[in-house]
Amino acid sequence: MDYNSVTKYRFQELRPGGDGRLTTEWQLTDTKLLDAVKLGLPPMHAIPIIFVPGIMGSNLSDMDNKPVWLLNASIMDAPAVLAWNWMPKSAGKRQKILHPSRTKVYREGAVPKDNSVSELRSADLIHRGWGEVSESSYGKFLIWLHVKMNTHRDPLAWKDFSQAGTEERLDSNNRWREILHPGVDMMMKGLPDSAESGQRVEKIKSDDLISRSKSTYPIYAFGYNWLGANEDSAILLKNRISSIISENNRGPIKCSQVMLITHSMGGLVARACSQLPGMSKKIVGVVHGVMPSTGAAVAYRRCKVGMWDEDPIAGMVIGSNGKEVTAVFSQSPGALQLLPSEEYGANWLKIMDESGKTISSLPKIDPYDEIYLQRNRWWSLVTEDWLSPIGGTSIKWEEFQRNILCAKEFHRELAGKFHHNTFVFYGGGSEIKSFEKVIWRLFKGQVPEGGEKIPSADEVRNLTFKDIRTDGSNNLYVGGRSLLCTTTRSDASNAYARETSFWEIRCLKWNSVGDGTVPKVSGRAPRVAGGGSIHQQFELPNIKHEAAFRDYDVAKTITYYAVTKLAALADRA
Repeated sequence: MDYNSVTKYRFQELRPGGDGRLTTEWQLTDTKLLDAVKLGLPPMHAIPIIFVPGIMGSNLSDMDNKPVWLLNASIMDAPAVLAWNWMPKSAGKRQKILHPSRTKVYREGAVPKDNSVSELRSADLIHRGWGEVSESSYGKFLIWLHVKMNTHRDPLAWKDFSQAGTEERLDSNNRWREILHPGVDMMMKGLPDSAESGQRVEKIKSDDLISRSKSTYPIYAFGYNWLGANEDSAILLKNRISSIISENNRGPIKCSQVMLITHSMGGLVARACSQLPGMSKKIVGVVHGVMPSTGAAVAYRRCKVGMWDEDPIAGMVIGSNGKEVTAVFSQSPGALQLLPSEEYGANWLKIMDESGKTISSLPKIDPYDEIYLQRNRWWSLVTEDWLSPIGGTSIKWEEFQRNILCAKEFHRELAGKFHHNTFVFYGGGSEIKSFEKVIWRLFKGQVPEGGEKIPSADEVRNLTFKDIRTDGSNNLYVGGRSLLCTTTRSDASNAYARETSFWEIRCLKWNSVGDGTVPKVSGRAPRVAGGGSIHQQFELPNIKHEAAFRDYDVAKTITYYAVTKLAALADRA
């Protein structure tokens, strides 16, 4: 058979086996099937890409390997299943289960079963860490990335890129084929025209594509225990990077560096990892998506009133009220490291009187001492009684204090530090509301009968927890009491509760733009603090935080753009 004349064929690329030799597997076919089989040699260089998920995006189990936090998408809607499982769990039950020393990463989560990754068996994907992360949030993205980076080796077959001037030459088989010249500006389908605030988007060059074609890009995922300290996860990521480089540096294939793609809090883990000794050289570069670079004020708000009034379904998972959130957050250094840092800025926590006038604004300098470690002000981060919920495994104030000081040290160590080859995208559209500030507003209550003196609005800001009534929802009361009232109306319940108080205090809703979790002020902070380390930073309109890598083509396009640019910076010596 003249294989040069065959127009229909099946193709498979050789892959390095366990001993480093290039191998392949092929299923025997019927003798009537005469299509040619082409076995291709991959590039002799590998740059693994490791995806680092956000908080709650890694699967967790207890110490006996029984899943306690699992986000599989293969059977039904994973967030709904998680909400159903966690909705009935009390604050005490949550505290008992979700503790960093009683949980670990669960590696056996579902992995995608898709024809586009058919050359990779489920065991391969589990080995690469795909089962460690949420299939529902990231499975389709990991498939997409694998296909984009590994399906074709010829840059002229990458249909996302085009150029005006190509020429054709005869190849070794006497066929005409297009030639890609170096030094040519390429157009990229779907890439925004501007990055942020009119910043120019650096064009892809044909040289970038040619450089990219010289390597293979195996896709990995790194799950971490998001309840534990991010600096501990950074050390584990360092170890995983070294292991991945070693397993891809075998036989004829050479590997010395990886790329990182991060979602949300995974960006803090990756940044901390890149600052560890020797790691900057092992990482070609990092792509950060919707990272809370300087923290997120909503982390404070959820510890106070829960998440029910933001999103009831998500509230069932994260915690509908402040008691449920505090029970977990207070014992979880990683979660507390999402609080606004000193870099976030001053005066993001406000108390307003009934007319809307600000009567208190914090922090002035230090949010840790001025807000988080205030022990007996109603607006401080945690109500101390909530550290010991019924049915839980209570923690003492001193443990919570250590966790806050851990967050303070982590924030200060990371301030202004980014890998020297960093790309960023964040949410900044007008339609997705976020919390840049947290605002408490006083309203006149249904004043109880009696001659008690009504405290002034100025006096309210200095009240203690004992002076406030709250069940952890977004209604706090000063004075008064709950009254059980009855009605004789036939169309109404016979009994209902009525609250009397001098003041009602409510935490107001969204007051800025962002992605629903990270406000724009934190999302855009890398360029402000990172200077020349930030190669390109994109502000994306109307992108939601959790779904950033799942539902938004523009986020995928920017990620694809960034890894293509980074491929040209890799060390292939």
